[in-house]
Amino acid sequence: MARNDLDKMSYAQLSAMEQRIARLKGEKHDAERAAVRKKVTDFAKEHGFDIRELIGGRGKGKGSVAVKYRDPDNPNNTWTGRGRMPRWMAAATKGGKAKKEDFLIK
Repeated sequence: MARNDLDKMSYAQLSAMEQRIARLKGEKHDAERAAVRKKVTDFAKEHGFDIRELIGGRGKGKGSVAVKYRDPDNPNNTWTGRGRMPRWMAAATKGGKAKKEDFLIK
């Protein structure tokens, strides 16, 4: 498509084309990925291997972390101590009313 053709298109037409291109790119990517995966898997089988033997598993999944803090007013509110402090604890510790250590599970 020539540059002049694109210049003549409206914003709505360009947006629609952009969406079609994004969808087609995704479909092509998925199809090519599947084809390569099949070739690699077939090649491994042809030589007597399972692909997971050669490449390895997905690795370790995310393990669960023990709960470290609990809200005494609502036992369903818990926190592991990782990440952002939950709202219930932030509200309780606001203004020095309580300390984080007050919510530790003993």
